[in-house]
Amino acid sequence: MIEVNESLSLREDEVVLTASHGGGPGGQNVNKVATRVTLWFDLEGSASLNDHQRRLIRQRLAGRIGKDGRLRVTSRRHRTQAANRAAARQRLAELLRSALTETAERKPTRVPRRARRKRLEAKRHRSAIKRQRSTRDGGDE
Repeated sequence: MIEVNESLSLREDEVVLTASHGGGPGGQNVNKVATRVTLWFDLEGSASLNDHQRRLIRQRLAGRIGKDGRLRVTSRRHRTQAANRAAARQRLAELLRSALTETAERKPTRVPRRARRKRLEAKRHRSAIKRQRSTRDGGDE
């Protein structure tokens, strides 16, 4: 099981893992061993998600979802395929967790009266300083 959050877990058979040659750490080993792992998650075919969750994921992870409706996660950070598999599963869980987190709606606030007054006083003070410079001796007269 891939634990996304307290209320959502994905079954292992809902994800497809493929391995291929990839760059990253490994030296000459990179040319011989398929260590890069690509994880495919079929969003539409998943029995673990409800319609609301599918909609949120589709909106928030649109750049990672292909035309076939599958979410793609790749990992090539580690030298071994097993470590990259674990990293890809963890990254999928993180992506889904962040996509399903409800964002709090911003409440519009007003600028406090004292802050407005202070800002205007500072502007008046600055203006007075500049006005004094122009009336001193040596100015343009």
